[in-house]
Amino acid sequence: MLALRDAALSYGARKLWDGLDLDVAPGEFVAVLGPNGAGKTSLLRTVLGQQALTSGSMSFLGQRVRRGHRRIGYIPQQRLMEAGTPLRARDMVAQGVTGHRWGIRPASRTDRARVDRILDEVGATAFADAPVAELSGGEQQRTRVGQAIAADPALLLCDEPLISLDLRHQRGVTELIDRQRRQQGAAVLFVTHDVNPILDVVDRVLYIAGGRFRIGAPDEVLRADVLSDLYGTPVDVVRTMGRIVIVGANEAAHDHHCDPDPHAPNTDEGRI
Repeated sequence: MLALRDAALSYGARKLWDGLDLDVAPGEFVAVLGPNGAGKTSLLRTVLGQQALTSGSMSFLGQRVRRGHRRIGYIPQQRLMEAGTPLRARDMVAQGVTGHRWGIRPASRTDRARVDRILDEVGATAFADAPVAELSGGEQQRTRVGQAIAADPALLLCDEPLISLDLRHQRGVTELIDRQRRQQGAAVLFVTHDVNPILDVVDRVLYIAGGRFRIGAPDEVLRADVLSDLYGTPVDVVRTMGRIVIVGANEAAHDHHCDPDPHAPNTDEGRI
């Protein structure tokens, strides 16, 4: 589905990662973890064709990655719409169905039926005709999921889609994304600061920190020895009540979050 070979990305002298070999299979759910500034969102940008690799190669469905590929869906970070925005939930999903067409055209009966079906799938029928700006954060994010899956993407890129959502809405959005990949065989690259809400559905983890990375099953990567090596400082990993808690040296236990500075995971300002 997606293949990276000896891929590297740098901004000037600052290396985010290099030597990355990654194959993402159809229907696979890959969580991308690491501190702020490690290059997680930048990885998604390279797949979207918005950012060029510094070196190495990337292919999608056996072809060179290009910008605006219809088979790649994208769910951005949660951002509330400005008050007064007239766009309806139905209109957002419709953009995913007909947005690839040149110019503005009336939707066909088939298009409208597909929009209605997607709205139902993501649980958005009840607020389909409400302005998006008036919806709750969870309702807005459900609408974004509907927009992203409208074109039956082969690959779904998710950039912190659970941020600012409560536990109930986190669970709902995760279930929607997981259902899409199981029913349609879509691969998922899911950037997150907190792996716990998606831990039950993740197949592999790509953990990026300090210009380095590790890839493997959650139990292979989210370990004290692996993360201590990545961060270059003692790190402990505790599993309690079905959650993963990562503890830096001389730091109280906390849920798995990430530090804004990949070179200083144990400061008071951030978390691993």
